[in-house]
Amino acid sequence: MLYGNAKLTGVERKFDQREIIVSKTDLTGKITYGNNTFYKLADMTEKDCLNVQHNVVRHPDMPRTVFEYLWKSLKSGEEIFAYVVNRAKNGDHYWVLAHITPSRDSDGNIVGYHSNRSAPNRQLIDEKIKPLYKELKALEEKASSPKQGLQGGVKHLEELLAARKMTFNEMIFAMGV
Repeated sequence: MLYGNAKLTGVERKFDQREIIVSKTDLTGKITYGNNTFYKLADMTEKDCLNVQHNVVRHPDMPRTVFEYLWKSLKSGEEIFAYVVNRAKNGDHYWVLAHITPSRDSDGNIVGYHSNRSAPNRQLIDEKIKPLYKELKALEEKASSPKQGLQGGVKHLEELLAARKMTFNEMIFAMGV
């Protein structure tokens, strides 16, 4: 059940610094587990989410470039930290600092992904993350095709990282978690 057509309300949902949002997915990104905090913020039930793509909570302002980079990192077996804006079922939104790791079986094979998300630093979101994401989103949208937009966004992000001589995770932490 996708809620991609829900009208955006402009209302931001916030959660306590002590709360952690937890979800797990299979290799394709379908939700296999969510905790009560996840369901509460997403304004959904377990039934709404299980076996549904995790992008059910994707906010349209979130650059595809970040998700492309995220999936590339995860599929190579690396953990990743990223700021993400999600959308609730009713069109509200909420920001998180996500820590996503591959889940492995006893033989070390990746069998899914585990994400813990915490409340982000608001000043950092407003001063650094929103401008960066707005820039990436604009690059994606001005291209002649979605594929070219994604390629341009990824190239720009890689150039930023190279200029700073940092990995994506290092850049996130250098911004000030």
